[in-house]
Amino acid sequence: MNKVIENIKNRRSVRKYLPEQIKDEELKIILESAIYAPTGGNDQPWHFTVIQKKELVDEMNDECKKVMAELPVDWISKMGKAENLHIFYNAPTVVVVSGKDDATSPLPDCCAAIQNMLLAAESMDIGSCWIGLSRFFFDSPENVGKLKIPEGYKPYYSVSLGYKTSEVNLAPERNKDVINYIN
Repeated sequence: MNKVIENIKNRRSVRKYLPEQIKDEELKIILESAIYAPTGGNDQPWHFTVIQKKELVDEMNDECKKVMAELPVDWISKMGKAENLHIFYNAPTVVVVSGKDDATSPLPDCCAAIQNMLLAAESMDIGSCWIGLSRFFFDSPENVGKLKIPEGYKPYYSVSLGYKTSEVNLAPERNKDVINYIN
């Protein structure tokens, strides 16, 4: 099978990491892969904030969970109240992905960059997980200020990165009846 296709099919969201930090060279390759994602009008409207300071990652987790616990959506509220849950899964590296406010299509462009990061990480046997729940931290301008994101950029999502603790499960069966053709 083609290596790219194999990598896409093997990639899983990893929620258990070893405590050791990934190597700087590996992180550099993952981030370089992100900036090669396609963008509308070649805007390249992203900014990446790399957090390897455990205290800040833990603070982000705690702030997110406080907000989540008060939400009316049952499953999110339960996650916010779960004492053992760390929304970044105790990953040693978290990357916040932000998009430029005045770009043509910053959100899908940043999503494409995130997918490139996830696939690059998998290609090096590094675990990763796209963290949508981190958006609850970004609701507070005070919190966003702690991330030193350049003015004119809005944080969207985070990616946790770290070495996997064990083998990851195979992909669940995919829904195949989701395509139609017009010839």
